[in-house]
Amino acid sequence: MNLVTQPATRLSELVFLVDDDALVLRALSRVLESAGFTTRCFLSPDEALKGLARESPSVIISDYMMPGMDGISFFKAARGLAPGAVRILCTAAEDFQVALEAVNSGEVYRIIAKPWHQQELLATIGHASESSRLKRENERLTLEVQRQNLQLRELNHGLEEMVRARTQALLEGLISALDYRDAETQWHSRRVSLYARRLAQAIGIGEPDLTFVEHGALLHDIGKIGVRDSVLLKPGPLSPEEWVEMKRHPELGWSLLQRVDYLRPSARVVLEHHEKWDGTGYPGQLRGEEIVIGARVFALVDTLDAITSDRPYRKGRPFSVVVEEARRCRGTQFDPEVVDAFLAIPEEEWERIRLDVETVAVLSAELAERPPGHRARAAAEPGQQAP
Repeated sequence: MNLVTQPATRLSELVFLVDDDALVLRALSRVLESAGFTTRCFLSPDEALKGLARESPSVIISDYMMPGMDGISFFKAARGLAPGAVRILCTAAEDFQVALEAVNSGEVYRIIAKPWHQQELLATIGHASESSRLKRENERLTLEVQRQNLQLRELNHGLEEMVRARTQALLEGLISALDYRDAETQWHSRRVSLYARRLAQAIGIGEPDLTFVEHGALLHDIGKIGVRDSVLLKPGPLSPEEWVEMKRHPELGWSLLQRVDYLRPSARVVLEHHEKWDGTGYPGQLRGEEIVIGARVFALVDTLDAITSDRPYRKGRPFSVVVEEARRCRGTQFDPEVVDAFLAIPEEEWERIRLDVETVAVLSAELAERPPGHRARAAAEPGQQAP
């Protein structure tokens, strides 16, 4: 392609020319502008550096031998001001060895000999200009990709928050459904989930596993939704056949959580929450570290809640009874490491968690939704208790 005959492709390309010889500058400028480039001429490197503070050229062409600062030193200074500009050294033949060293050091893109051949000059500057343009375009595209990636991360974060909120609502609905069936243990699941999170933190579990443990503890009895009321709510001892049905609830719960991607990592806690350290639990008779850590944590906090909570047939017992039971069953029912971590946590922390859940329970009862018809009747008949 003849660069001289196609100036329209170069109109946006700015070239800085630096030489202490005004005749050389005038000649270079005439040749380049006839090919469609825009030029700025400087008789000294200092003037050119000041010009770089105002404009950003695509190409810089500089003489080598100049008073005060040679071309290589000038290019080193110019690089900081215009890193995207392509640097070309225009020098006499006797300076070529120095110029080659500059090329090898990366300060110079090409060398043009004085006196120059016009076609060779234009071809070199054309290539340099295209190289600069491609570099700028690459930088622009990189910034655009970074901007789009940031937008994508923000969008993903928003979607994750939406999934988290909806999943939490799903969890609350599932637990409420179970609570309606088994009012005796209402709020038990919420207490043990927070107990489990605290104990898991104490043994060094971090996110996201910490949340998996918490959700597994919260949903540990979700499989009881599949157990008949006559078995689940039976006031007396269960028959052997009824026990077989009751002991299926960990597997039912595990199967249920497999259908929800967000909850699948918590499913093993649900499946194994009745396993024991010595292998005498169910449904898999797993032993020791075969049991997932979340289930080992749950086993102890479930005992904590069972002992300290009120039941219709007895009052809750003091924390000291839990401590005694944890020590007695260390290495049989409970993971010794989990027991040691539990005993290191002050009683006040467990009590604070219990009080927090009780506060939520009270507020939930006060703010509970009522059917529209119920509210209308209550408003029409003040002072009367709704049926």
